[in-house]
Amino acid sequence: MCLTVSSASAVESRPPQPAVAVTFPIASDVRVAGDDKQTRFILDLDRKIDARAFVLGDPYRVVVDIPQVTFNLPAGSGTAGRGLIRAFRYGLVMPGGSRVVFDLTGPARIEKTYVMDAANGQPPRLVVELAAVERSAFKPSHPGEEPPQLRPAIVADASGTTIETTGSARTGKTIDPRPVVVIDPGHGGVDNGTQAPTGESEKSLVLDFAKALRDRIEKGGKFRVVMTRDDDTFIPLGDRVKIARANMASLFVSIHADALPRREGDAQGATIYTLSDKASDAEAEKLAEAENKADAIAGINLTEEPADVADILIDLTQRETRTFSSRFAKMLANEMKTVARMHKHPLKSAGFKVLKAHDVPSVLVELGYVSNKDDLQHLVSESWRSRTVGSVAQAVDAFLGKRVVSAGPSN
Repeated sequence: MCLTVSSASAVESRPPQPAVAVTFPIASDVRVAGDDKQTRFILDLDRKIDARAFVLGDPYRVVVDIPQVTFNLPAGSGTAGRGLIRAFRYGLVMPGGSRVVFDLTGPARIEKTYVMDAANGQPPRLVVELAAVERSAFKPSHPGEEPPQLRPAIVADASGTTIETTGSARTGKTIDPRPVVVIDPGHGGVDNGTQAPTGESEKSLVLDFAKALRDRIEKGGKFRVVMTRDDDTFIPLGDRVKIARANMASLFVSIHADALPRREGDAQGATIYTLSDKASDAEAEKLAEAENKADAIAGINLTEEPADVADILIDLTQRETRTFSSRFAKMLANEMKTVARMHKHPLKSAGFKVLKAHDVPSVLVELGYVSNKDDLQHLVSESWRSRTVGSVAQAVDAFLGKRVVSAGPSN
């Protein structure tokens, strides 16, 4: 089932300041043809590339991994499919690598995956051909090689001497004694998150906010900031938690923007979530379920946490962490309400995977609803962003200041 056009070249980390600008292949158009028995996906390119495709079940998906590509596709591409492809997503999934994910209408197999040469005035084309199969005959396939690390060095090495991170993290032997704040812009790359009716995507809105928050906190000089992502890259939920733990973070703040389907009415205002085994209400539970599916959206099957994590969740450390998380959430709500509209129930809890670092106080902030006209107007406003960023930075300063003092030696 797993077909490889040619072996993918090793993905190298992008240098911080390349001497020469890298020009990536350009995808200019896309088409889906066929019916519910056989379907063909065609992607127009400006040069030939390697490709690798595999199928996944529960839900049925096809994942196509390709080198990093600049997607200049028509607006709305992927929102509707045809035949066996109900819809598809595309985007950066790691530095040097892009991914296309098909949501299938039912079980299918990959018949062929190939790249055509330019000919007769037509550009090079990536083609994936699918055929329907009976549910009993469906067999998921996996890449023929070990999947590459999306962020190759987010965890300390075996000796524990070096921790390498993304964003504005510093590496090397010099130890920075300042408390670490990890800022986590939700979604990214192939995972757009929610989408406003006017086209704005959650992944871009929250990245802009997270960068502004990083700059504001770093300007104060008291804390070191690490970003889980500082570009349009997909980061699995588990890796976001690992980044916080590997950097021995004092605080983890995940930034999101919610949306409600039109049939479910309207809602507005910012909400702050903490981790709980039992959701505070049905809306919180539904949101956590949606956010926890981010890895599936990118076509990645991740195993559940090992059994020992379940034990940790009831450990005293976890209890203390949840207490600190709740304390910060209340401080943050008090600061934010002075400059931003808050949800009618601003403090909630649910089982968000991204908040499960057992020893790092963690919150998830929904800045507002992109489905609400007034909230969206604020989310795209620089003046609103500046005021709200200031309130979050103030809460961070107050919270970590108290923790540093309480952690000091007793007389």
